[in-house]
Amino acid sequence: MKIAIKGLHDDRYQRPLSLIADLFFEETEVVLGESASSELEVSFTVEDNGGSIFRVHGVLGELTCSHEKDLGGSDEKESFRRKKQAVSYVYLTLLQEHTGIIQKWGILTGIRPTKLLHSKLQKGEPQEKVHNQLREDYLITDEKIELMQQIVDRQLDVVPDLHDLGHEVSIYIGIPFCPTKCAYCTFPAYAINGKQGKVDSFLGGLHHEIDAIGAWLKEKGIKITTVYYGGGTPTSITAEEMDMLYEQMYASFPDMEKVREVTVEAGRPDTITPQKLEVLKKWNIDRISINPQSYTQETLKAIGRHHTVEETIDKFHLAREMGMNNINMDLIIGLPGEGVEEFAHTLEETEKLMPESLTVHTLSFKRASEMTQNKNRYKVADRHEIGKMMDMATEWTTTHNYVPYYLYRQKNILGNLENVGYALPGQDSIYNIMIMEEKQTIIGLGCGASSKFVHPETGKITRFANPKDPKSYNDGFEHYTDEKIRMLEELFSK
Repeated sequence: MKIAIKGLHDDRYQRPLSLIADLFFEETEVVLGESASSELEVSFTVEDNGGSIFRVHGVLGELTCSHEKDLGGSDEKESFRRKKQAVSYVYLTLLQEHTGIIQKWGILTGIRPTKLLHSKLQKGEPQEKVHNQLREDYLITDEKIELMQQIVDRQLDVVPDLHDLGHEVSIYIGIPFCPTKCAYCTFPAYAINGKQGKVDSFLGGLHHEIDAIGAWLKEKGIKITTVYYGGGTPTSITAEEMDMLYEQMYASFPDMEKVREVTVEAGRPDTITPQKLEVLKKWNIDRISINPQSYTQETLKAIGRHHTVEETIDKFHLAREMGMNNINMDLIIGLPGEGVEEFAHTLEETEKLMPESLTVHTLSFKRASEMTQNKNRYKVADRHEIGKMMDMATEWTTTHNYVPYYLYRQKNILGNLENVGYALPGQDSIYNIMIMEEKQTIIGLGCGASSKFVHPETGKITRFANPKDPKSYNDGFEHYTDEKIRMLEELFSK
């Protein structure tokens, strides 16, 4: 769908208008100005004479919409943000009326909606006023506002000092190996078979990073809130390698007995063994993920997961028997060939296991994934059926006493929906809350791990990523470690 935008001449409008168009149409192209080949034309008239009021009027065929924003003497950056908001408001309204599709998240295209709500409430604004702003300024529906508020309330119940943790850090440790690569995945993950040399080299670099970062944290007296092993699949390495890694963690990191939570993703059931579970028990780690994604065997085969449905169930029971008391499971709505019937079956199977937490993802067509590169081979449900499956997940979790505690969105997510983490009382993942709400620095260690440096006072975020491929990481891990320490010095010395 090619859309011509008339009346707007600032190139900064193109990206937000493109993101909104993507919510309604496949493969959109938005151009500012005339275009003879456009299939849709939206004309804007703006009243922007340097005063305090910015007015926008939009026309799409016979449809019209007007909106205005008070610029209120704001600086140039804030002033343009409000202008962009007004233009987006008019544009979304016209496209909703043109297509008959209501976007429940309104003009919000960012991935962290609850962060917006947190920031407004933290400033002391009354809840009712904030909700009205979300409704009237962003066009978010009451359903999504209620979900956001429920999550914010739960997060502050789980982490009462959430807004005061800027002087602590959390640690993300990335293990970039999996048994196979899933069709929807864009994580820096590599099939582990035949790669033992790369694994050995990578682990040497990771041990160095843990040791050096731990020494710096001890020297500066900085506490760790949570530690999270992700990937890839961290349980792809051997039990012996896991044991040495956790030993290094306990030797290097300060006050490990005071860390609030340590999580290890064991997402691929085919990587779980009694020996690896024994290692987790030895180091007092009982929060893990075992991710079915679906309980339909044909689906698992189609997306490149080589474990069986039975293996997921068996490994869950094995983990339970061996003392794992906080198990998360991931489900994905909208996998190829799946509809309401298949998702109902997945929920029925989940009910037999009752994990402590459940993350319900909506499939996203990530640009570099196998699935996106070959869309014609992967038939997915339409917007209406995707929405119905999300409603089923909401109803199921409510019925079974799970409460939503974190939420994030992605580009190209089916139905313009969201990914929601649910948990039984007291079983929420503190790390997931920290990474989503961006209240503290997350130090990323390992191949492909991204660090997010959050200034303790201003909240300004600076990102730094380790290389994604093992060879580059192995060649330069000392340099990347030194760079992180330099950035930490700047951040915590102010």
